[in-house]
Amino acid sequence: MTVWSELTGQAEAIALFRAAASFQPGAAADAARADAALAATESGAVASGPANQMTHSWLITGPAGSGRSNLAFAFATALLSGNHDGDEATAAQVRARSHPDLQVLTTEGVIIKIADVRETVRRSHYSPSVGRYRVIIVEDADRMAEHASNVLLKELEEPPERTVWILCAPSEADLLPTIRSRVRSVRLRVPTVADVAELLVRRNGISPELAERAAREAQSHIGMAQRLATSAEARDRRQETLTTALEVRSVSSAVLAAARMLAIAGADAEAITVQRDAQEREHTLRSLGIAPGQAIPPALRGQIKAMEDDQKRRAKRSLRDGIDRILVDLSSLFRDVIMLQLGRTDAVINRELEGKIAAAATRSTPAETLATLDAITTARHRIEANVAPLLALEAMLVSFRRT
Repeated sequence: MTVWSELTGQAEAIALFRAAASFQPGAAADAARADAALAATESGAVASGPANQMTHSWLITGPAGSGRSNLAFAFATALLSGNHDGDEATAAQVRARSHPDLQVLTTEGVIIKIADVRETVRRSHYSPSVGRYRVIIVEDADRMAEHASNVLLKELEEPPERTVWILCAPSEADLLPTIRSRVRSVRLRVPTVADVAELLVRRNGISPELAERAAREAQSHIGMAQRLATSAEARDRRQETLTTALEVRSVSSAVLAAARMLAIAGADAEAITVQRDAQEREHTLRSLGIAPGQAIPPALRGQIKAMEDDQKRRAKRSLRDGIDRILVDLSSLFRDVIMLQLGRTDAVINRELEGKIAAAATRSTPAETLATLDAITTARHRIEANVAPLLALEAMLVSFRRT
């Protein structure tokens, strides 16, 4: 077993990072200056330059579920261990986020705060304590607003010699052009359904049939596939969402369906956050020396309030992510509809609903189905622009009406 063993479908990127992890420190700063204007190649393996050359800043891009963060942490483990395949002791510290030379900048909210970026930049100047490098991973780098991105940009222009930045984002276009010009880009491919299913069988002990269904319905999104494979409730909520969409016949049913979908997204978000919030609160109270049931001293209420505010932001993001996942599932549903309308019966994603999908295909034309897919895209854009989710869902579902 190596640090790369649980990654799937990214052989080229893994080979690149293994080679880079073998590069000896000391040349990183020179490589950074030489690579300041690198452009990514079409293959997505790496920008131009020696394939095994180490540089001070990397950008891993790829669609949701392609394994950006997993690859970033695997690369960090290889860098920190001094072995391009990693070692178990370092891997355990990285998994626990407790390695002294690893720093992770992420957010449970909608955006990454500029104060957090400034603190991360300040700490990036610490020398490595036990490893060859200090490694900083920025998950969801696309969630940095422009002013926060500018703080990071200044650091990437003149980085410490032994510090390595690893940024993760859906695409290069999600970051400022000035940041893109100072990182080496690695583009990930969407894993195949077979690759994701094989990973679920090997890593989670899921039956091959359930693993294939989960990977197919998740459209190769690794994290969502694992959730669908391990949670019957998640599978049931997804099935109800798609069935509800197919049953919209009137404006009133569209309004009711929107409310139901919002409730389903809320239940899904709650399933993810409630237990975690309770554990976080218990841990915080224990670390502050407050026994269960004991009143919180006034001097500590500020810390508890800050924790609760973070949990509220996390709940908001989880709800938005849940709604977006519903919209992705609806896109797969109406993609299936138009595929049947065009005679492509071999490309259906939601095979368990194929009978209902076939019936829906007879009630509309391909042009109407395309209009429905456009309405789903519009709803996603509106929700990203902070339109009330219920209103966006209602407007979308009205276009689903079929007699």
